[in-house]
Amino acid sequence: MPIPMLRRSHALLAIALALPVTSSAQDTSAATPATLQRALEIIKRDNAWTVAQQVSLCEIPAPPFKEARRAAEFRRRLQALGLSARIDREGNVIAERPGHDSAARVVVIAGHLDTVFPEGTRVATTRDGARISGPGIGDDCRGLAVVLAVARAFQLAKVQTEGPVAFVGNVGEEGPGNLRGTRHLYDVSLRDRIGSFISVDGAGLGVTSRAVGSIRYRVTYHGPGGHSYGAFGIPNPIHALGRAIAGIADLQVPAEPKTTFNVGVIRGGTSVNSIPFEGIADVDMRSESAGSLAALDVRLREVLARALGAENARWTGDAARRAQLTLTIDTIGIRPAGAQPDSAPIVRAALGAARALGFAPTTRASSTDANVPIGRGLPGITIGGGGRGAGSHSLDEWYEDGPDGWRGPQWAALIVTRLAGVTAGPASSARVPRRGK
Repeated sequence: MPIPMLRRSHALLAIALALPVTSSAQDTSAATPATLQRALEIIKRDNAWTVAQQVSLCEIPAPPFKEARRAAEFRRRLQALGLSARIDREGNVIAERPGHDSAARVVVIAGHLDTVFPEGTRVATTRDGARISGPGIGDDCRGLAVVLAVARAFQLAKVQTEGPVAFVGNVGEEGPGNLRGTRHLYDVSLRDRIGSFISVDGAGLGVTSRAVGSIRYRVTYHGPGGHSYGAFGIPNPIHALGRAIAGIADLQVPAEPKTTFNVGVIRGGTSVNSIPFEGIADVDMRSESAGSLAALDVRLREVLARALGAENARWTGDAARRAQLTLTIDTIGIRPAGAQPDSAPIVRAALGAARALGFAPTTRASSTDANVPIGRGLPGITIGGGGRGAGSHSLDEWYEDGPDGWRGPQWAALIVTRLAGVTAGPASSARVPRRGK
């Protein structure tokens, strides 16, 4: 709930007293630096600036694998805040803010640059009262704006963290990207340096602490094809695909842990009077249990093989024997599954920061950039950026900031300082401008 204006100073002090001043995520009590209080005030006061970042970034196209324009602008905005920002080989934007302890592990706060929308999609936003609509306005232009808001508040208020913090705009979160940006952070750009990973993705105030893993295949049945009348009697790739889809549809999966499957795309053939030379399907399997996902994978592959055998056996004769089908299974995406208990330090940090701001989110499972650390047994969460919205991945996606949209970036800032630690010190005497780059 919103903090009444007359009680704001007392509320900020209560928030402060809940914050550690070391690099530990343990709940300790200590006097808070005035700089952190000032940072929270800046985030709330300049909330309109945050929303403006969200809208303007959203109007820069960022299709899968073509995030470069948005990345360049995100980097420029971090540099305008006085941070040294770079773009790594994968396309991630990284701005590292030094901590008091240069040897400490880095706390990463990230939003993803990419959208699901193909090149040529109209990305202009529209407003209807408090509602802002546009492809990607919540997922994940909101996350990018929150990252900028936290970076700006830390810079203007001169917050000194104990450990370093990296402000990141990463590529490849959406389906085709297969989390390539976050994988690159862990494997190359920040290899062996990340202590905690916070992804800010979409609106709301939820905590994703469990990773829904996925396996995605492109399944192709191949054959020579031929005329539908003249070559009749040879195996048909689309018929084989139909047998496979029917078998997949009959699979039984556990309700707990929730495990799912889906044939999302099918294609093949050239004309109604031609036996096709291929039948193709894209298949998705998901579970937050790595064991359940692996078991489903085995059963699905068995279904695919049986469908191949059944279609080849359906037809006899020399022509049929010469036209036997083959099967190719190409992996188009793998996201690791995993879980953390609510007692994990990074989850406690998020829940504790939320309580300090007056709300109590529940933990949940989803498929996000946090799959990468969670799947490796490392600390990672995804949080919402505040406000509310709906229509993610649709052209009608919308976002409303509401009366307390600022609570999202405040929450992100508090989680960062709980994990990185914040050093005590006097408040900066410098005037904080009401507008910033």
